[in-house]
Amino acid sequence: MVFLRLFTSTLVLLAVARPSWRGRSRADWLVVAGFGASLGTMNWAIYQSFARIPLGLAVTIEFIGPLTLAVLGSRRARDLVWVGLAALGVVLLGFEPADLDPVGVGFALVAGAAWASYILLSARTGQRWPGLDGLAIASAFATLLLTGPAIVSGGTALLDPHVLMVGAMVGVLSSVIPYSCELVALRTLAPSVFGILMSLEPAAAALAAIVVLGELLSPLQWLAVACVVAASVGATRSRPVLAEPAPD
Repeated sequence: MVFLRLFTSTLVLLAVARPSWRGRSRADWLVVAGFGASLGTMNWAIYQSFARIPLGLAVTIEFIGPLTLAVLGSRRARDLVWVGLAALGVVLLGFEPADLDPVGVGFALVAGAAWASYILLSARTGQRWPGLDGLAIASAFATLLLTGPAIVSGGTALLDPHVLMVGAMVGVLSSVIPYSCELVALRTLAPSVFGILMSLEPAAAALAAIVVLGELLSPLQWLAVACVVAASVGATRSRPVLAEPAPD
C-alpha cells in the first residue's frame, strides 16, 4: 500500500509539475534525495506501526519527532516543561501495554524521526526547487527505494484492480494534496509555526481511527494524546517566529 500510495502520487506530481532535470547543482540533488528518503521512510515506518498498534497511538508517538524539532530550536529553560509534558504522555501510553506492541512503538519512533527530517528537508526543497518540481522528484526517489521490497512482499497482488484503485485513492488524498500544500506552506512558514498547525494531528488520527476502524482509546490513552498535543502547542507557540535562513 505504501508503494502504491507513493507510485500514484509520483505519477500525478510528475504529470502536473513536469520538472526540469537540467541545470541543478549537486546541493540541489542532495537536498531532494534526502527529502525523498525521509518521505519514503516516514510512510513505510508509520504503516508498519499501524499494523501493530492503534492508529491514534501510533501518530501520537510519531509526533514526538516534530515536537523534538521544535524544542531543539529553542534555547530557553522553560521549554523543558513541554518536553516533560510530552514525556508524560508517552509514559501514560506505557501504562496499558496490551495495546503497545514494542515493534509497533519502534516503527512509530522511526516514523517520527523521519517526519522531523521531512519538515526540514521539505522547507529546503521548496527554497531550492520551483513549484512542485522538488516534491515530484523526491516522490519518484522514494518510490524507487520501495519498488524492490514492494514487489517481493506484494507480488501479483499489486496488479489486482481493487488494490490498484484503493492505492490510487490513498495516493491522491493522503500524498498529492497534503504534501503539495505543505511544501507551499513551508516556503513562507517557519518549521516551528508549521508545528502549531500540525499539533492536532494525533487527536485527528485517533478520531479517524474511531470512525473508520472502530479503534477505541481508553480515557488514560486519550489523556496521553492530550499531553502530546498540549506539549507541541506550547513548545511551538513559546518560540519567537523568525524567518528561515536562505539556502547556502
